[in-house]
Amino acid sequence: MLFYFCLLSAQIELEGSWKLIEKDGEVVNDREVIKIIQDNYFALGSKEIGSNKFLGAAGGEFSVEGETLTEIRDFDTYDKSEIGVTHEYNIIWQNDDKIEISDGLEIKIWERVSPKHDELTRTWVITGRERDGKMNTMMPGDRRTVKILSGNRFQWIAFNSGSKEFMGTGGGTYTTEDGKYTENIEFFSRDNSRVGASLEFEYEVKDGQWHHKGKSSKGDNIYEIWSPLEEAYQKK
Repeated sequence: MLFYFCLLSAQIELEGSWKLIEKDGEVVNDREVIKIIQDNYFALGSKEIGSNKFLGAAGGEFSVEGETLTEIRDFDTYDKSEIGVTHEYNIIWQNDDKIEISDGLEIKIWERVSPKHDELTRTWVITGRERDGKMNTMMPGDRRTVKILSGNRFQWIAFNSGSKEFMGTGGGTYTTEDGKYTENIEFFSRDNSRVGASLEFEYEVKDGQWHHKGKSSKGDNIYEIWSPLEEAYQKK
């Protein structure tokens, strides 16, 4: 029981958003890489500074045991052959807000952006979408759309972990206030001209599900239902 508590505590300490600030002793200043960690899941998105060109995304399940970080990726635009493969890294806390992660070949330093939590802090998967006035239920399996919110950051990812197909991703910062959920887009794989846009939605958490209403980035009306990933995802 004590071992499980220590394992859980280490993973909770990592929850929030992180920024890559150094790689192999060199300051990272040509791109922005943000990693969000929540509910034993992580997602990262990268864009080129200046042009906002989308560079890549990766994410999946993770666990921490002592100084060993283990990841199993569900999606990886850099190298899809890495999907489903177990990776182990050495993780060292430099202080409460800075960690060093190494795989024996590369050393990366990550700095915490924010540990902020709110009502929507969670890793979600879409389970319902309204079409023609009717709510259509979705069963997330290999093909799923995940949305992770933590540390004042969000990222959504559409992918198929079985076929290793990647459909798209986007992310940035968000706020929640008085039933309003606002996204500020900082990267978008499909169209980087959308970077800088803000989208406002109505939201409500009912029976543990996130009800999300408003207009998409294309101006279409949307009503979606998102459920906690660990409850709704049908793992094969």
